Amino acid sequence: MTSSGQNPRPKPNPLARSEATPGGFIDGDRRRGRGAQSNHTGRFESERRIAFDDGWESLGELEALRTEIYEEPARSIITRNKSPDISFDQSINPYRGCEHGCIYCYARPTHCYLGHSAGLDFETKLYAKTNAAELLEQELARKSYKPAVIALGTNTDPYQPIERERRITCSILEVLERTGHPVGIVTKSALVVRDVDILSRMAARGLAKVALSVTTLDRHIARAMEPRATTPAKRLEAVHTLSEAGVPVSVMVAPIVPGLTDSEIERILEAARKAGATEAGYVLLRLPLELKDVFREWLQEAFPDRANRVINLLRSMHGGEDYTPEFGRRQKGSGPYAEQIALRFRLALKRLDMNTRRQSLRADLFKPPVAKGGQMNLL
Repeated sequence: MTSSGQNPRPKPNPLARSEATPGGFIDGDRRRGRGAQSNHTGRFESERRIAFDDGWESLGELEALRTEIYEEPARSIITRNKSPDISFDQSINPYRGCEHGCIYCYARPTHCYLGHSAGLDFETKLYAKTNAAELLEQELARKSYKPAVIALGTNTDPYQPIERERRITCSILEVLERTGHPVGIVTKSALVVRDVDILSRMAARGLAKVALSVTTLDRHIARAMEPRATTPAKRLEAVHTLSEAGVPVSVMVAPIVPGLTDSEIERILEAARKAGATEAGYVLLRLPLELKDVFREWLQEAFPDRANRVINLLRSMHGGEDYTPEFGRRQKGSGPYAEQIALRFRLALKRLDMNTRRQSLRADLFKPPVAKGGQMNLL
């Protein structure tokens, strides 16, 4: 999990592509330890670059793909949404792109807005929002700001490997703790336990909760699907550590990949409950935009014997399509197979006594920070 380069944000350039063989596929040795198989040009680019061997075996001289980190001073930091099927109204994503390389990540297509690919670019070209904590203080200090839970990790993981060095997520938590602001975290990284002291203090005041994403308990499937993410066993250890520290913890079985991981629903929930999780939820596999091709390529390579079944089951839950974007259906699907998954999940939750005491976070303890150049409240 090495990273190289701490560069300013590059200008989008449709020709600045990672070298690829015809069709955008990259040699297996160069992408070892990565999720995607290819680096196809994004949907916003007018030109396409394809590398080819000129007969002198020039492609064989290319080095393995390395992680590049670009510093990106953000203009604003709190993102707001009005989606009726999402449980939060505002969120913060400290990073763009994610080195975990999860092949199913629905955030992959967002990298195309930067002139990159949803494939290998997404997991090798990362952007760090270096001024996140400073911007957060400014936005919280506005007189018009009304406190509500801020979700961390809604697009890319706030505890992906570069957080070890950058500590942007940690700096955000420090601001939220200081101002008494509620926060909910979603991650699949055991690195979250590094901040257990902050989180336990906030949890004691009803200001923090954490959700760990566990897609499978099978190490081999996890390694293939999430090549640089924490192992399932370590995620469950993180659940236990946070729970013991008094932090409310839930587990997200997300995404459920039909025909590949859906048989594990009950086992994942049992392991999560044993580790200390009191709440759980799930999301079905989503394949919007470029992701449908990225996922299909990987599936055919990693599990060729299951590929057709996985796609056919998925399409059966989306009206014959790879994906339906409608609110309510996009995350849970519809049809007999989707209903069966929902029923199994509900029965397992009931048997394990989960989701019976949902933790609500407080917003009444919020005290706005003093804006730079501002005056403290006299009362």
